[in-house]
Amino acid sequence: MDIMKKTASRASAPHMPPLLAQSAFELFADNGFANVNLDQVAGRAGVTKGSLYWHFKNKKELILAACQHYYRQWHTDVQAVTAPPTDPPERLRRTITFSVDSCIIDQRNRLFTTGIFMLMQEDGDVRASWTRFYGSVREFYVGLVTAAQSAEAVSHRDARRDVDLMLEAMEGLKLRAGFEPHIAKPSERQAIVEGLLGIFQLGTSGRGDSPRRPRTVRGTVPAGKQR
Repeated sequence: MDIMKKTASRASAPHMPPLLAQSAFELFADNGFANVNLDQVAGRAGVTKGSLYWHFKNKKELILAACQHYYRQWHTDVQAVTAPPTDPPERLRRTITFSVDSCIIDQRNRLFTTGIFMLMQEDGDVRASWTRFYGSVREFYVGLVTAAQSAEAVSHRDARRDVDLMLEAMEGLKLRAGFEPHIAKPSERQAIVEGLLGIFQLGTSGRGDSPRRPRTVRGTVPAGKQR
C-alpha cells in the first residue's frame, strides 16, 4: 500500500506536467508529430507510461501541452531580451533579432511550428491554441512599434498593419526554409533582421523621408521591384 501511495505521489508531482510537455516538444520537433508515440515521450521524461496517463489522456493533450511549453518559453525569453534597454527602437530591434534567431535560425523551433501549421489545418483546438499565441505576439509587437513611433524612431504609419506584414514575412521565411534551408543559416541572420526592420522604416522619424534601403534575403524581391 505504501509503495502504491509513493508511486501515485511521484506520478502526480507538480513538476511532472512541464517535464512531459518539454519532452513531447523535443520529440515532436526532432521527429515530427506523426512519428512520436506516448511510450517515447514517457521514456524521454524518464517516467512510466502510467505516470504519463496520470496527466495526459492521449497524444492530442500532449501536443497541446507541447504548444503551451513553446509559447511560454518564447514569452519568457523575449521578456529577458527586451528587459534591459529602455530605448524603444532598441527594444524593437532586439525583439526582431531574437525572433529571427528563435523562430527561423533555430531549426528545432522552426520545425515544431511548421508542424503546428500543418496540424491546425484539421484540428480546431490546435488552431485555437496557435491563434491565441499569435495574437499575444502581435500585440507585444504593436506595443513596441507604438512606443518607437512616440519616440520618433520609426515611420508613423499603421502600426498594426506593419506588424502583421512583418509577422507574415517571418512565417513565410519559416515555410520557405523547408525547401530552401540555406535561407535559415546563421550567415543570413543580419540580412533577415535588416529586411524586417525595413518594414517599419526604423530611423526615418516618421517624416515621410525615404528610408535606407534594407538588405534583402537572397532570392526575395525588394518591394520597389515588385510588379
